Amino acid sequence: MNRITAHCRISGQTVWRNGDLVFENRETDLPGFLLAAYQYFSGNYPKFYKMDNLSKLGWLAAEVLLQKNLHAGSYRPEEIGITLSNANASLDTDLRYYQTVKEIPSPSLFVYTLPNIMIGEICIRHHLKGESNFFVSPGFDAGFMEWMVNDLMDDHACKACICGWVDLLEDEHMAVLYLVEKGIGKEFTKETMNKIFQG
Repeated sequence: MNRITAHCRISGQTVWRNGDLVFENRETDLPGFLLAAYQYFSGNYPKFYKMDNLSKLGWLAAEVLLQKNLHAGSYRPEEIGITLSNANASLDTDLRYYQTVKEIPSPSLFVYTLPNIMIGEICIRHHLKGESNFFVSPGFDAGFMEWMVNDLMDDHACKACICGWVDLLEDEHMAVLYLVEKGIGKEFTKETMNKIFQG
């Protein structure tokens, strides 16, 4: 049976892992919070500085989710999938990129005008080569996420899956990621996901 073996929630400039508050910094703006959290949890991945805010948020959530949870060597890279969704796609970066078009378009921003680039950044960091999907919906659809991940895992497309919601627009941000594996953990259902999502 598929189980949630770990989960991470980032919202309101706080970071929670498996229900425990592990970091907070409400004394700065969102970019300052993302930087402070990166330095606290990792600090050794220079490419982080080049990412847009959505990718930083998703990357950070995955970093926290997988620390002490996904053991190296447990799976081959192609056995770990990732399925994410949000409501605003890459709109935060699209708007900032549009401002640069008035003078000189920014190639470094243009790269991030697709939300699935965030998945790419997570996969590069953790050497994931399994199936990946990104969906845009008005809100977190736990029922759809349950069906999608179960389909991937039950059809043996992957043995573990990172799934959830990563959304950011201006200062509003929310990332809730779940690590789904076979074995011991919370039952992987829409009810369990929604309970974790709502905090």
